Amino acid sequence: MRIIGGELRGKQIFPPSGFNARPTTDFAKEGLFNTLSNQCDFENLRVLDLFSGTGSISYEFASRGCTDIYSIEMSPLHFNFIRKTIKELNFNKSIRPLHQNVFDFLNICKIDFDCIFADPPYSIKGLDTLPDRIFNNQKNNNLTCLLKKGGIFILEHPDSYSFIDNPHFIKEKKYGNVHFSFFA
Repeated sequence: MRIIGGELRGKQIFPPSGFNARPTTDFAKEGLFNTLSNQCDFENLRVLDLFSGTGSISYEFASRGCTDIYSIEMSPLHFNFIRKTIKELNFNKSIRPLHQNVFDFLNICKIDFDCIFADPPYSIKGLDTLPDRIFNNQKNNNLTCLLKKGGIFILEHPDSYSFIDNPHFIKEKKYGNVHFSFFA
């Protein structure tokens, strides 16, 4: 696994053995960030990285100058690896790692984001509910969105899911076996 672009472009990251995560492939990350670079000013984004796993998406945003990233991961092994890597890469002022269940976090989050990325385990129960959870969050007893106006939500998922009928769906991009659905 490596950082694809930005200040630390080419930097290799080595998760420990026994690490049970499916990191987004370098090929898919490159395609995703090429798409995002045409529509985002990374330095001014507030980013939420859900199901962070190895943290590779958070590192990509930070390497490109983003300084306001929340990285949510439930696994203690993965969370500790992310914390260690943040320190090693000197991203401790850019990335805030939170050790929490994503679904619980979404229920209590009171912050809105310019970009939300989610790469859940493909077999997780509730993957299909993530767009609705992002756009219909309960804040202060009112339904509201975790995404700022003009923001983008990207969901990585297997080809067995289609979100084309979701009212917030914009497009789907495929990179090999990796599918990204974009919502706004």
